[in-house]
This record gives sequence, C-alpha cells and structure tokens, in this order.
Amino acid sequence: MRYLLLLPLCLLGLLTKAQKKNSAYQLHIHKASSAIHVDGEMDEPAWKDADAADNFFMVLPMDTSHATVKTSVRMTYDAQNIYIIAVCNLKNPGRYMVESLRRDFSFGKNDNFIFFMDPFDDLTNGFTFGANAAGAQWDGSLHSGGSADLSWDNKWVSVVKNYPDKWIFEAAIPFKTIRYKKGITQWGINFSRLDIKEAEKSSWTPVPRQFPTASGLN
Repeated sequence: MRYLLLLPLCLLGLLTKAQKKNSAYQLHIHKASSAIHVDGEMDEPAWKDADAADNFFMVLPMDTSHATVKTSVRMTYDAQNIYIIAVCNLKNPGRYMVESLRRDFSFGKNDNFIFFMDPFDDLTNGFTFGANAAGAQWDGSLHSGGSADLSWDNKWVSVVKNYPDKWIFEAAIPFKTIRYKKGITQWGINFSRLDIKEAEKSSWTPVPRQFPTASGLN
C-alpha cells in the first residue's frame, strides 16, 4: 500500500523507516485549505490544493502496463474527517455498469472505486471504503494482510455524481469511525478501480494480477 503521510492527526512530516515494497508511492495529505461539501463536485479550493494520485497500473487483464482508463484521487482532512475524491474518467462515454444498489455490492459485477487504509502501519489490519458508479457504498475491515470482512459497517458519508465523460466519488470518513495507531505519521494506502465496460481493473500501486488490490497494502 502506498504511504499516506499523516501528521499527528494531521499531516506534517515523514518518519524515516525501513524500505518497504511500494514505499516509493507516497501521497502527502495536507489539512484542508477550505471547507469540504460532499456533493460529487471537485470545486472547493481544498481539492485544487491537494496532491493527486494518478497514473494507475493495470491489474487485469494484464499487469504489465499502466491503465488505459484514467483515475485521479485526492485526499485531505480537518479536525473531524478524512476526505477523499476520486475522478473516474471514462475511456468511451456511455452508461456505466451497475448490478446492485445494495451496500457491499458484488465487486466484480459493478463499476466501482474502492480504497484501502492501514492506519496501524502494520501491513496486516485496516479498513476499506468505496462505492459503485451508482453510489452504493462498500465498507469493511481488513485483516490478514488484505482480506476484507464486509460485515463491518459504520457511519460515513459519500456521494457519487455522474457526468458524460466520468463519474466522481466523494466521501467524508469521521476519524471516530476508524481506529488508528497514535504516534505514527505514515498510514498505508492503496486505491482500486474496476471498469467493466473496458474489462479493466487498475490500482494506484503495481499489484500482480493473481493478488487482490488490497494486498498492495505495503
């Protein structure tokens, strides 16, 4: 999982750590420079000021190149929440593929964006959040280095808004919703995208196709 550089509940600086797989992929998260309204629109100054994670790698059908379907992710925070916005561009404009509006939908049957967090920095435990292209939420706890338990449900807010050439996922996750380890300044993070129409699964960090994208938690 790439490393999210968090400041003591804020994001200030990097700790010197032993080199880990994918540690070169780092997203520096800064405190929000403006209020965030979760509405599926990237129009607040805070989003324009945030660093972007993009240039995803293809996982399926092949894991030897960058994704052809473009995705860009930004994160920020304030005293109450972690915020995330993902712009899921479409290679060919048209209808998205969604099979269900139920929570914790079937991953392989829905266009979706999902991300994974390791707020313990132990490469073992964490949380996953996301949504399909129609806005149905997905959340769960991570264990055993990348397995997801979707029976874990909690309170958080998200909106998906559809555009002719893309769909945007925006969410606010309260710090009180998740557990995290005090005293560390780096969290593990990875982002996953599935576009069924293009038959492409992608990940911010390179992940071999025989592994789930949650295993990019290094």
